[in-house]
Amino acid sequence: MLEVRQIEVSYGEFLALKGVSFSVKEGELVTIIGANGAGKSTILRAIMGLVRCRKGEILFYGNPLTDTSAHQRARLGMSMVPEGRRIFPELTVLENLLMGAYRLNDRRGIQKNLERVFEIFPILKERQNQMGKTLSGGEQQMLAIARALMAQPRMILMDEVSLGLMPIYVEETFKVIDQLHREGVTILLVEQNARKALATADRGYVLETGEIILTDQAERLAQNPMIKK
Repeated sequence: MLEVRQIEVSYGEFLALKGVSFSVKEGELVTIIGANGAGKSTILRAIMGLVRCRKGEILFYGNPLTDTSAHQRARLGMSMVPEGRRIFPELTVLENLLMGAYRLNDRRGIQKNLERVFEIFPILKERQNQMGKTLSGGEQQMLAIARALMAQPRMILMDEVSLGLMPIYVEETFKVIDQLHREGVTILLVEQNARKALATADRGYVLETGEIILTDQAERLAQNPMIKK
C-alpha cells in the first residue's frame, strides 16, 4: 500500500532523514517510535508532501508521489492527525468535522461518516455545537482523529497523538486507535510512547537521528532490551 524507499529530507544543511525505508500493508497498524527530534514527524510530513524529499521515493498503491501536492495526496486517500491536534478553535465541533469531509460531494456519505464518528466518539455528539476551543485537550485529540475519519481515508497518519494528554485521555485515545485497527483502518502511527504504541501495532520501526536502526513485529520489539530502557 505504502512504500517509502531511501528517502532523505534536509532542513538547510541539517539532514533530518538519512535513507529511510519502510512499508505499510493495507489494514496494518505500523508504528515508528523514537526520541523527540529523531525525525518521526518529518517522515509523516514527507509522506503528505509537506516537505520535499531530496532523494528517494514514496509510492502509494504502486504510484510514485514525487510530483504530487499535499492536496492531491489527500484526494488519493491520505489523512493526517497532526501533532498538537490543530483543530479550528473558533469553529464548532460539527463544523470542524465537516471541514474534514471537504473533498466529499456525497451528502448521504457525509451524514453516514458523521454518524460513524459520533458512534465512536459519543462525547463529540454531545458537544457538537460547542466551539472547538472549549474542549479539553483529550477531547480536542478525539476531534482531530474524528475529523481525519470524516475524509473516508484509505490510510491515516497519526503524529504523536498522546503528547501532552492526561493519562486517562492517553488510554481513551489508544482504545480508539485499537478499535479502528480492528475495523481494518490502515494506520501509520508516530509515537514517543513506545509501550502504548507497540501494544497496539502489528509492526514497529525504531528511528534514531534520522535513521531506522531496528524493525520487528511489535510484540517482539516491545521485549527488546533497548526498547525496555
